[in-house]
Amino acid sequence: MTQPLTPAGAVWPPLLVDSWTDTRETLHMMTQIVGKVQMACTPLVNQWWNVAFELSARGIRTNTMSAEGRAFDAEFDFVAEELVLRTSDGLRAAVALRPRPIAEFYAEFRSALVHMEIYVDIQAAPNEVENPIPFAEDTTHHAYDSDAVRIFWQQLVQADRVLNLWRAGFAGKASPVQIWWGGLDMACTLFSGREAPPHPGGAPHCPKWVNLEAYNRQCASGGFWPGGSGEGVFYAYCYPQPDGYSDRPAGPDGAHWDKSLGEFVLPYEVVTQSQDPDATVLHFLQSTYEAAADLANWDRRLFDVNPARLDPEIKAANRNRI
Repeated sequence: MTQPLTPAGAVWPPLLVDSWTDTRETLHMMTQIVGKVQMACTPLVNQWWNVAFELSARGIRTNTMSAEGRAFDAEFDFVAEELVLRTSDGLRAAVALRPRPIAEFYAEFRSALVHMEIYVDIQAAPNEVENPIPFAEDTTHHAYDSDAVRIFWQQLVQADRVLNLWRAGFAGKASPVQIWWGGLDMACTLFSGREAPPHPGGAPHCPKWVNLEAYNRQCASGGFWPGGSGEGVFYAYCYPQPDGYSDRPAGPDGAHWDKSLGEFVLPYEVVTQSQDPDATVLHFLQSTYEAAADLANWDRRLFDVNPARLDPEIKAANRNRI
């Protein structure tokens, strides 16, 4: 797989995890509320692809959802500092993103849905977190530092771009680059096409059947998580984990196996301090994928492709078109 140089205009902004913990946890609860609506208003797609968010040019957005024959969506607009709701028959509502208790945000969000005649039942408490508080009772999470959120979003802008470059080098089944509200992380997952043994579960306050669906096929995943220590980490793991996986090289200097997480990690600050951040992340993602694929005997002749294979033809076809 080729590793292009980081574009000159790409900015990888720093953001210490400890500097926005309260805001991150509040934003996490906001995304869980909206994510549960998306889960209820979309059909199940393999490995829960229907419930994840995607990056937008303004922030984070849902998929298109459906209610009573109408389409609607939601977008966390971090530029205008509002959660925007839109329907296919022209209705629009907005919920401000500002410091206030989650209980208040949840009540206003529900009112906005009712105003738009969208009625949906959700399990109104978070998953995959310790000590979950029902949204309607949550006065603990109330911080919102808009500057920190926008920096986080710009981190996602760069992570999304590089994860898509990595995904483009794989010709098999692969997920889109997705933002998962369960852990507030961004990830892309590659699949071998084989079945996997039942996943044992383990995420806090998350039913076992969730992971049984998520990991019912052999896979290798890479992503970015704004938690832990420092400035967050890029991570990589596979399921099921073949013998010797954790002992394989993880690519660039600074990448290593984290026993507590059970994953390979590459600290975000190692990326930003490197001469070519894109190449550093791609080296990590590709090295860990190759470790998983080789040890589990994936047929890489079918999967590995050069994402730049048609660049000359594409450039020639588009020359002087605009």
